Amino acid sequence: MREIILDTETTGFKPEEGHRIVEIGCLEVYQNLPTGKSLQLYINPERDMPEGAFKVHGISSEFLADKPLFAAVADEFLDFIGEDPLVIHNAPFDMKFLNSELRWAGKPSLKNKPIDTVIIARELFPGSPVNLDALCRRFEIDNSSRTYHGALLDCELLAEVYLELRGGRQHGFDLGAKSRKGQNAGAGGSGSLTLPSGKKIREARPHPISEEELAAHEAMLGLLSDPLWKK
Repeated sequence: MREIILDTETTGFKPEEGHRIVEIGCLEVYQNLPTGKSLQLYINPERDMPEGAFKVHGISSEFLADKPLFAAVADEFLDFIGEDPLVIHNAPFDMKFLNSELRWAGKPSLKNKPIDTVIIARELFPGSPVNLDALCRRFEIDNSSRTYHGALLDCELLAEVYLELRGGRQHGFDLGAKSRKGQNAGAGGSGSLTLPSGKKIREARPHPISEEELAAHEAMLGLLSDPLWKK
């Protein structure tokens, strides 16, 4: 369940027009939760920085002047992502740039499975905005520090969004138990469950309805016209 949240910043929109990657951000997640491991690479694009791109990410040509070329950091990047899936917001954009840079560096294209959070969000919220800022607002994720786009910062925000898109921290109500029958058998006693942490809890005990409660319920039904409970 290891996945890599990934984002890039570039000099423009199309590598075939000579645009290059200037920043790569990667964040490791395991079972949808960040592990604390990350990678941030600034890259000298060997070209000028267009004003439009600078206004988006705030990365200047002067800042990148002493940074390594992509070929010099390609192996570090590839070692970090391994063969695990890449979680990307608008995956075709980043994958196209990464594969172009790898090709220019004499490296093979990525074989990692891309997971596009734009597609996931559109399926969940058809007709609604699905850019990163809009999703942060929807899930009440603080993105106030995002004055500029930044690859690693956007990865951190996307990791929180991705967790919510996958159902949040608790995906179901079984508390991680494989099955009640199987867990009860090995939990050290009847009526207990084992959590992923190894702790045991007891299932709720039944509470039979008292005669007084039953009479009150019947009285309430008598006030209704053709109550469903009597069918």
